[in-house]
Amino acid sequence: MKKENYIVGIETSCDETAVAIVKDGREIISNVVASQIESHKRFGGVVPEIASRHHVEQITIVLEEAFNEANITWDQIDAIAVTEGPGLVGALLIGVNAAKALAFAKQKPLVGVHHIAGHIYANRYEQEFHFPLLALIVSGGHTELVLMKEHGKYELIGETRDDAAGEAYDKVARMLELPYPGGPHVDRLAASGEENITFPRAWLEADSFDFSFSGLKSSVINTIHNAKQRGDELKKEDIAASFQGSVVDVLSTKTLKAAIAYNVKQVIVAGGVAANDGLRKSLNEKFSGTNIPLLIPPLKLCTDNAAMIAAAGYIAYEQGKRSDWDLNANPSLVLK
Repeated sequence: MKKENYIVGIETSCDETAVAIVKDGREIISNVVASQIESHKRFGGVVPEIASRHHVEQITIVLEEAFNEANITWDQIDAIAVTEGPGLVGALLIGVNAAKALAFAKQKPLVGVHHIAGHIYANRYEQEFHFPLLALIVSGGHTELVLMKEHGKYELIGETRDDAAGEAYDKVARMLELPYPGGPHVDRLAASGEENITFPRAWLEADSFDFSFSGLKSSVINTIHNAKQRGDELKKEDIAASFQGSVVDVLSTKTLKAAIAYNVKQVIVAGGVAANDGLRKSLNEKFSGTNIPLLIPPLKLCTDNAAMIAAAGYIAYEQGKRSDWDLNANPSLVLK
């Protein structure tokens, strides 16, 4: 009988300090997240230095809480997985150095994890992966289509050429004078609006799976400015609905097109924007007429958390991957 493996996951890539303990990469024993939203709200976005300070203050508290919740000891832990990148370098350093210190003190293997790999593997808590699979990653900093033919191997087949979808959401939210974080507010506003404003959809070349949202963002900003100059009154709900309609149409259409082109057995959605209700509905509609299973994680696993890092770390640990003591924060880490 195969031994059970317990992995500690640590995530500090942006503004959540998170620690989780996971069994065999599929069962969450504890998953503690300390959010900093209230601290950054008045600035309208994440302030890197403030985020780093909060991580320093919270990391040991969150770690202790995760172990108490799991009712487990360090003797039962097999490895420590930590986000090494991408993200804010100062924030990443807190998690990486905490993980290295713990690995050294407790004599446990150390496994560096790519943040986006974590978002992908959050889906494995819901269902086992079936390869080849296609992952749509949508977050504040990433919009990508990734093909996976086996565990731990990632092939980038499409990415944004400018703004990420989440970034466009945040910028439009600021134009609509919505509070931070803007994405969820735009999503909620869109639900009560009508798609009566024509905004562009950047399909790019016929054979391209890349994305582009800067033109859409500029079009929304120009539409708002022009309306104000003319004294016209546009309903915020309609702007939000029309903007979101453009985003989710492109995301879902290109994802379906790529899934068919690569003959995948499964499509998964990952990243903070995976919580967007409009995107979920659009993807479900697109894939309802196909025999390709669509997997979207529950809301609690869409945003940054450490259980997703532990899930990806478990796969790397099982594959024999280990990080040395020179592991460092890498804000530009490439998924491969």
